[in-house]
Order: sequence, then structure tokens, then C-alpha cells
Amino acid sequence: MIITDWIHAIAGFFILISLALGVDSPNNPLFVSRYWLLLTAFVGANLLQFGFSKFCPLGLILKKLGVPEQR
Repeated sequence: MIITDWIHAIAGFFILISLALGVDSPNNPLFVSRYWLLLTAFVGANLLQFGFSKFCPLGLILKKLGVPEQR
């Protein structure tokens, strides 16, 4: 997997986990607090700013960890 694949996978994971922990419904055994939805908003805002600036802090971290940029 290359950096962009990891970024999409990690962002999707954080969105799904924060929704599971933050959505209050009678059928949700994982609910902790609605404040977990702020993590979803943060991930979405980071993806939006990346679309305009092409800067992603996670991309820098993954690059330093040795994840390849191209296939």
C-alpha cells in the first residue's frame, strides 16, 4: 500500500469508530459520548483542507515511517 491508500484507510477507520462511539441510539451498545463526533468533524475538515492545500500531516508521518509514495 502507498501513502494515499493508508491515508484513506486510516481516515475511514477513524470516521467509523468515532461514529460508533458518538451516535446515541437505542440499538448502539458502543455509545460513549457525543463528543466523539468531534473526531469525525476533525477528520472531515482535514480531508477538506488537503483537497485545497495538498498538505496532510499524516502523509508526512507515513513518509518518515518509510511508506512508499508510488507503486
